[in-house]
Amino acid sequence: MDFQNKHILFGVTGGIAAYKAVELLRLLKKAGANVNVIMTGSAQKFVGKTTFEVLSENPVLSDLFFDTDSSIKHIDLAARADAAIIAPATANTIAKFAHGIADDALSTTLLAVTCPVMICPSMNTDMYQNIRVQRNLDILEKDGWQILDPDSGVLACKTVGTGRLPDSGFIFDRVEAMLTKKDLNGKKILVSAGPTVEAIDPVRFVSNHSSGKMGYAIARAAEKRGGQVTLVSGPVSLEAPAGVECIDVVTCEEMADQMLAGLDQADIIIKVAAVADYKPVEPKTSKIKKKDNNKDLSILMIQNPDILKLIGEKKRKNQFLVGFAAETNDLEKNALMKMQKKNLDMIAANIVGSTDSGFKADTNKVKLFFKNGSSFDIPLMEKGKVADILIDHIIDKMG
Repeated sequence: MDFQNKHILFGVTGGIAAYKAVELLRLLKKAGANVNVIMTGSAQKFVGKTTFEVLSENPVLSDLFFDTDSSIKHIDLAARADAAIIAPATANTIAKFAHGIADDALSTTLLAVTCPVMICPSMNTDMYQNIRVQRNLDILEKDGWQILDPDSGVLACKTVGTGRLPDSGFIFDRVEAMLTKKDLNGKKILVSAGPTVEAIDPVRFVSNHSSGKMGYAIARAAEKRGGQVTLVSGPVSLEAPAGVECIDVVTCEEMADQMLAGLDQADIIIKVAAVADYKPVEPKTSKIKKKDNNKDLSILMIQNPDILKLIGEKKRKNQFLVGFAAETNDLEKNALMKMQKKNLDMIAANIVGSTDSGFKADTNKVKLFFKNGSSFDIPLMEKGKVADILIDHIIDKMG
């Protein structure tokens, strides 16, 4: 998602979480968006207009009659907006939106917008759960506005419960999803990510250096583009992408079971996970102790199921199967051989071992090979951007 040339209306209302809106504004500006802030009178009791004006590089609209040219400006802002966000949204403002009340700059402007709108409720738990507030949120949701559920935790009033404004990074992610083209609508995507782990004994295991970052980036990008995504993940230290069904596994056999279970429903299968090819024949139930009189240790290994090959054998003609190949040499030769042997429609291959691409890195450099013999080079870039380019090619090849 490119925020360049995107116009965002950002409404800030009078809750204690108004201070968090400053960080969200910073993220939107950093991404290149043109942001116009509209503040209620109550919001200015928590954070001053000057803060938002400096960070947004635009005047803040707060009064229809006393701000310069604002009596016409609010209609112009509504017409130019690509998206509108209200964060935090108080119970009072939510009620105004739900019932079409226009008695301040924010509520009046929102009546004139035709762009997507996201509401981020934030208030005391009992207020949020009040049947009237929930009814108003239901009205807005039925009208097509997106409601971002608040988080749970300790609130400013010392109540423990639901009502906290989500982290700015999460709200930004959901705004990005709201603005992203939905060219995967109606498609079910099955993605695997991360390593698998095979126990040697209770404290040792066989695995690899995969961080899961590439697979998670693909799942996140597919969800933002409208796909119904299931992510089967080995052990990683990553947060589950919003809107994605995540299934946690540990071993190769567990991953194989989950991938094959989801195969029939999937339109697109993207197998990114770096699976342990071998596992110990007999994992020990207690720790293998070091013996001074025996400095050598042999572990008999057996081959794990080949998940990608199994999927390739079972996939239907109308399914699109993508594999990944992490190589240390002969990239093209090995990738093409793997694509043919495993009945892939596309393979993404890269050379591992570099600090700026492959395992653990935030960036990647990938070469795509296709069943028709063509190929495409993706230069070094963030894995999120690699994911979008990869999905572009899948959509193109699927027609």
